[in-house]
Amino acid sequence: MKVILPVAGKGTRLRPHTHTKAKSLVHVAGKTVLEHIVSRLAVLPVDEFIFIVDENGGQVEEFMDKKFPDLACSYLIQTERKGPAHAVWLAAPRITAGDDLLIVFNDTIFDADLSRIPSLCSDCDGLIYSKEVVDYQRFGVNVLRDGQIVDMVEKPDTPISRLAQVGLYYLKDGNRFMSYLADTIEAGDLVKGEYYLPAVFMRMIKDGCRLKAPEIDAWLDCGKPETILETNAYLLRGRHHIHGEAYNCVFIEPVHIERGVTVRDSILGPNVSVAKGSVIERSIIRDSIINGDTLVRNMVLTDTILGDAVQLISTARRMNIGDHSLIEMQG
Repeated sequence: MKVILPVAGKGTRLRPHTHTKAKSLVHVAGKTVLEHIVSRLAVLPVDEFIFIVDENGGQVEEFMDKKFPDLACSYLIQTERKGPAHAVWLAAPRITAGDDLLIVFNDTIFDADLSRIPSLCSDCDGLIYSKEVVDYQRFGVNVLRDGQIVDMVEKPDTPISRLAQVGLYYLKDGNRFMSYLADTIEAGDLVKGEYYLPAVFMRMIKDGCRLKAPEIDAWLDCGKPETILETNAYLLRGRHHIHGEAYNCVFIEPVHIERGVTVRDSILGPNVSVAKGSVIERSIIRDSIINGDTLVRNMVLTDTILGDAVQLISTARRMNIGDHSLIEMQG
């Protein structure tokens, strides 16, 4: 099996955190998004991980060499922004006869039993992993008949289907899929100037290919600050780990403190992750992600993401307040 991971997006919705790093290297619940994804692929017999990168590709390669040194990886640069299908197409020279193919986009972390792929795909040509959603108008959805996909509709006005595509695709015949992708690009089948995978899949369906839409257990969005905080809270459930040094602190589960972190005279939690090298002093923090080598002192934080090597320091206040007073401190 070959795995294609398009990680070349700019991550504009996650700025400023993606100004200096690839969006797949943003931290959530003690790991980068990329580490969460690659770890979930360990159950598969993967021959090669093919990364589609941009100018930040060196960061991705360095991370993979350090965290997963035993995996066979290759890196292809997407110099033109022509959409997700175009990014996948760049891997075509590395797909050979007999390769099955898994495509994983990195805006989301998924929970799914990928070991079931052989049984799920025993009587079809591919799997378009999906998740039933309430706000179907925001997504491309799969329309099913007798358990097979017969149509794909982008952001439908009516609930023709609530099965949203989640950015995880399996193709039993990788070479055949790449030929359909090449046909789509050659035909100039563009949407707002970019190539998208649904156009490729619809060509396959019209030619009689059978595609199914198995549901994943959880679909965890990492594309925006507010959703990455929700994902952080989800992934921390049942993972209360204090690996660093703590002095005179209260931790409200779940909290994930990495080795190399020092916390003093503070209250942390729930849903707080703090990365290696950070120091937290005299602060109250909840529902937040604190990245590496960051200093937080005399702060009250909630729903906060702090990048690497941030210094956030306030001063303690001294007050002498009489009876029946009302003090409101904003900001």
